[in-house]
Amino acid sequence: MTDNRPLCALTIAGSDSGGGAGIQADLKTFAAHGVHGLSAIAALTAQHTRGVTAVHVPPPTFLRAQIDACFDDFRIGAVKLGMLATAEIIHAVADALAYWRPPHIVVDPVMVASSGAKLLEASALDALRTRLIPIATLITPNIPEAELLLNRRIVDGDAASAALEALLELGAASVLLKGGHLAGERMIDRLAAGDLRAQFVHTRLDVEGHGTGCTLAAAIAAHLLRDQALPEACAHATDYVHGALLHAYRPGRGGVAVLNHFWRT
Repeated sequence: MTDNRPLCALTIAGSDSGGGAGIQADLKTFAAHGVHGLSAIAALTAQHTRGVTAVHVPPPTFLRAQIDACFDDFRIGAVKLGMLATAEIIHAVADALAYWRPPHIVVDPVMVASSGAKLLEASALDALRTRLIPIATLITPNIPEAELLLNRRIVDGDAASAALEALLELGAASVLLKGGHLAGERMIDRLAAGDLRAQFVHTRLDVEGHGTGCTLAAAIAAHLLRDQALPEACAHATDYVHGALLHAYRPGRGGVAVLNHFWRT
């Protein structure tokens, strides 16, 4: 019997009360790509454009109930993982995904907020390495996150290329290493998947964006859900984020700008 339900994308991440990152950015990104978005909230943040003031992590059993409810009723073609603050939460998510086995898992290893606030407990780092990286279709660390995962500095393009290979050695099927934290007029995101190596280059914009990592991972998930090959999904997603940054706006009193997720409409 044909199942006519549309494919959906699920985000398992933290909620941003300021609406610029996390679950809120993911759902807006899914909507901008014509995909029905589902959410399982792994953390609640008291957050605005000036920083994170508090974090509350719900019980892992409640997070598992959210995930199970989504998979029980919807056809999920891709899952995007964001802020998972504790080892217990990571294990709960990994167990759920091992049970439901979605076609694509995009892991944005959120560890530190733009404000500098730590969003990942130290004890969770090993759980991230051992439970999530091996099951991911793609991981999308930025430079500071890659440094934490590898326990080494990444200071330039050569070091970034070497880090890309080291991240694959951790067991990742594919890696998109974001280059926004490296100096230079161009932003270079580096992709490694099997024998494939690719770069996505964009002019650096004079704007401090909020929610760029969340948005990029969610956009890639939306493209993978539509059966795009990984290089094309990453190319389209990086172009989308660049446009959203180009049209970013400042709804709060802080210096960071919120991406315009619907800049194409």
